Amino acid sequence: MKPTVRVVAAVISDEQRRVLVTQRTAGKALAGQWEFPGGKIEPGEPEAAALRRELQEELGVQVESARAVFALTHEYPERHVELSVWMVDEYSGVPRGLEGQPLRWERPAALRELPLLPADLPIIDWLENLELAATNNAN
Repeated sequence: MKPTVRVVAAVISDEQRRVLVTQRTAGKALAGQWEFPGGKIEPGEPEAAALRRELQEELGVQVESARAVFALTHEYPERHVELSVWMVDEYSGVPRGLEGQPLRWERPAALRELPLLPADLPIIDWLENLELAATNNAN
């Protein structure tokens, strides 16, 4: 039986409605692929606390306001991932790769051009649906 890994992923956007993604560094599983920032939830740790801890450790930002938007699961050959996706509404600090990881701000559609982690692909669909809804509401 495969181990289950519980993780949080953050959707952080800027004024141009681009979202932040980070590249997995050498030595990590799936190195070189891009992902939404976040990480593993420690045993007994609330998801919101894991989100705040991971974004502080990885990016040097303080989450001021965030909300869980959906959850999904993904099967990798070696593990089962339970992913909790969070929208970060407010944060302080400037995101930077504290673990040596490259960062990019991209429009949701442009993320399809990157080698993104398979577990994160449904997040792109969700973001594109949000963008479509915003466009339709503006008309």
